[in-house]
Amino acid sequence: VHLVESGGGLVQVGGSLRLTCAASGSLISILSMGWFRQGPGKERELVAGISSGGTPYYADSVKDRFTVWRDDVKNMWFLQMNSLNPEDTATYYCVADRVVLLTRSPAYWGQGTQVTVSS
Repeated sequence: VHLVESGGGLVQVGGSLRLTCAASGSLISILSMGWFRQGPGKERELVAGISSGGTPYYADSVKDRFTVWRDDVKNMWFLQMNSLNPEDTATYYCVADRVVLLTRSPAYWGQGTQVTVSS
């Protein structure tokens, strides 16, 4: 399984970005997917996930600001990030796993894309 993120960049406070993850390889066993992030001096954390049944879920810190969804035809998933603030600055990782809900250590990771929110 190979995951490639795109869409990161520099944005001002209150702005928006959309991240895209393109998946390839042996995807038949993939059940859950989503996004993690790691900010400077912070632990890695789950941002948003999609369960095997297609239900999205979010970290409390991004609820009502971020939206995650997937396109099963294109083998892609997305993270729309609105109302960004400096605390959202981090490297964002596309992830996937063979379990119904993402754990703290998903099996597959992309290389990461940097999101920087400037004030």
